[in-house]
Amino acid sequence: MKKTRIVVIGAGAVGSTTAYTLLLRNRADELVLIDANHQKAVGDALDMNHGMPFIGGGKLWAGTYEDCKEADIIVIAAGAAQKEGESRIDLLKRNVSILDDIVSEVLKHNEHGILLIASNPVDIMSYFTWKKSDWPVQRVIGSGTLLDSARFRYLIGKHLNIDPRSVHAHIVGEHGDSELPVWSLANVAGTELDIAEEAKADIFANTRDAAYQIISAKGATYYAIALALDRICTAILRDEGAVLNVSTLLDDYHGISDVFLGVPCIVDRQGVREVLKLDLSAEEKELLQRSADKLKGLIGSIAIED
Repeated sequence: MKKTRIVVIGAGAVGSTTAYTLLLRNRADELVLIDANHQKAVGDALDMNHGMPFIGGGKLWAGTYEDCKEADIIVIAAGAAQKEGESRIDLLKRNVSILDDIVSEVLKHNEHGILLIASNPVDIMSYFTWKKSDWPVQRVIGSGTLLDSARFRYLIGKHLNIDPRSVHAHIVGEHGDSELPVWSLANVAGTELDIAEEAKADIFANTRDAAYQIISAKGATYYAIALALDRICTAILRDEGAVLNVSTLLDDYHGISDVFLGVPCIVDRQGVREVLKLDLSAEEKELLQRSADKLKGLIGSIAIED
């Protein structure tokens, strides 16, 4: 049986925490860390390998782009760090050039895997990666609003004193300031949520601004996004057909096309198998269109070659 391999590019806070999460959960037979600072990747790999007697599991090492050749999933978590007070979009031009170099190197060694993008602004980085790679769109996936939706469910559950796993609610659109809550479809066991409008506004504000709060408190976010990336990897490798709010190319999604946004998708071994069209309210459709227009404007401001 063929061994499974996940390569994580970028051994910063997000990349190293993602690798550690994948290791603890024994998601793949082989894990590879790649970083521009190779010694940082070596140190992380050595540190994690010292824990193998406690967990067993697969093989992990600090590698090079040649190790992408056998990878089933390549997680790109490299990029400039988001600074306090800086929006995800402020990162755009700094991170496009970084990703351009990374994708060029990956393409030299891999044509069959799945590219999972976590670098911010993730929707634009995912669109750029798809254009750069010229791969089938289902094999280029952004982490999208999966984490935002988890934050949303957590805060709703906290407000109602209900386990967040029993809350069904979506954040869609940009992973960032123009994202929107789908209150019209939010429910617990199919029942409408009994939440006052003021409380709804607070819940969404705390969902949208969560990253800024965490960055202000400790400098970066990495634990929850690592769990989100682990969830996507699991859905792919286990061929689950799981519904996850990842970022993918939209094609006439309530009139929106040619932009990556976070929406519910069926994720399995082939990547994004299907995009699910939510039955949005008129107001939600308008807000989603605004989110798409914002990102399209930013994409148009940078050079993205086919």
